[in-house]
Amino acid sequence: MNKNIYNFTVGELIEILQQYPEDMPVVESGYENGYENFYHPFVKKVKHFTDNPYWDGQFQLDENGKEVLLLEREVRND
Repeated sequence: MNKNIYNFTVGELIEILQQYPEDMPVVESGYENGYENFYHPFVKKVKHFTDNPYWDGQFQLDENGKEVLLLEREVRND
């Protein structure tokens, strides 16, 4: 495996996840197809919107929302 093209290994991700409560929800960013690396996980507050179209995601940032651990996909500009 070429570590230079991957941001995290399973072991590294496990170490990071152990820093958070086991019952904390996890969400990820995304859109379209294919797969991407993700940035270092971080905590954000989101609100659930069941009727949002799929391209907007069912969770949106909201300062009064529930804390979740966010796995945000890496944004490439190529």
